[in-house]
Amino acid sequence: MRRNDEMKLGVMLLSGGYHAGGWRDPNVPANGGVDIDYFAHLAALAEGAAFQFIFLPDIPSVMEQDQGTTARVSRNDGFEPITLLSALSSRTQHIGLVATATTTYHQPYHLARMLASLDHLSQGRAAWNIVTSANKFEPPNFGEKELPDHDSRYARAREFVEVAKGLWDTWEDDAFIRDKQSGVFADTTKLHLLNHRGDYLSVRGPLNIARPPQGYPVLVQAGASDAGIAFAAELAEVVFTAEPSLENGKQFYATLKEKARAFGRNDDQVLVMPGIVPVVGRTKQEASEKLERLQSYTHIDVLTGVADRVLGFVTDLRSVDLDSLVPETLPQTNFVQSRQKLLLDLAVRQKFTWRQLIRFISDSNGHLLVVGTPDEIANVMVDTFDQRAADGFNVLPATFPGELKDFVELVVPELRRRGKFRSGYVGQTLRENLGLTRPLNRFAQAGVSSRP
Repeated sequence: MRRNDEMKLGVMLLSGGYHAGGWRDPNVPANGGVDIDYFAHLAALAEGAAFQFIFLPDIPSVMEQDQGTTARVSRNDGFEPITLLSALSSRTQHIGLVATATTTYHQPYHLARMLASLDHLSQGRAAWNIVTSANKFEPPNFGEKELPDHDSRYARAREFVEVAKGLWDTWEDDAFIRDKQSGVFADTTKLHLLNHRGDYLSVRGPLNIARPPQGYPVLVQAGASDAGIAFAAELAEVVFTAEPSLENGKQFYATLKEKARAFGRNDDQVLVMPGIVPVVGRTKQEASEKLERLQSYTHIDVLTGVADRVLGFVTDLRSVDLDSLVPETLPQTNFVQSRQKLLLDLAVRQKFTWRQLIRFISDSNGHLLVVGTPDEIANVMVDTFDQRAADGFNVLPATFPGELKDFVELVVPELRRRGKFRSGYVGQTLRENLGLTRPLNRFAQAGVSSRP
């Protein structure tokens, strides 16, 4: 199937930037994580460049396992995503708003209601990045000792998404007539009871808010394990993935599209948007010096602590010889299995020492890292897009606001010059701006009459 020749772009917003040492840059506000004006400025930069969306990651816990690392990272002082995006909905007009929320420790009714509210507040710009919890420090925050196993988390996630979609469908689009003359506010013949009973969840419904403007908020997903790919093929509309290798990216893209077709889905309704960390310089040397400066800001406790977490807490890098080669295998983790595999495969191909691998994780967390001029960065992006390893990119600036500003001012014009990125918005909703169809109401489509 032919796709549009223009790539899609999102940007992940983190207070200091994607690089682990970014918050120490003199131009990065140290308190940005809890400054609404700072986030509004970043959103305005992205919206001014016609990005499709801003993307907020989230983990509902402190992520580090020792005080040395916790003391030196900037990730533990920030807003909850739906709260922040609700505020930003009134300070933006066109850009999509992607909130990360876990299916492991939320309840579907609460989350469906909050996301529907965000979609109404923003006039149809909400999206949900669907994740399963993957950090060992989350369970005790919710009265549990440890995470459910990997496959169980995905099974619950699949049921959770179906429940959320059912809740969004419990009112038909025109159910709320609000007729003051007759005194009838809602047409209850267009109200449908979900009454779900499943393996993991029991939810009666109905939802006490009108169906979202988009039908459903756009469904985003980021898993790349076998279970994650199967989940994405069936349910996700945007797939955020990590892949620094072009060949592996092409394979992932082809596999996902093929699996999605098996569910009767069209290629252009499942968008693959890998992460890219662009470090932009007007010369190659300037870009390299930027990265070296960020590396100098990153303490060894952060390097080892972050790498231990990303590899799934199966290592203790404080006790290994960092100049020894990374082994071909590590114990399997119950946390983010696809990221562990990606990083180990890369380390083996590149013959990385532990020191090189933990530096790579600090710089990019396994995503595509491109250090160079605007032309060089555009070359990589266009090549990845043209070779069908991506439908677009989730841009992960190393620092904010500097690297986002440089990307907008230097790389985006180069992409436009090549006809690969748009110059403005084409519709009001995020679905319209991503080329995604609006889902029909399942109950109305089936002619179901089901009232409480």
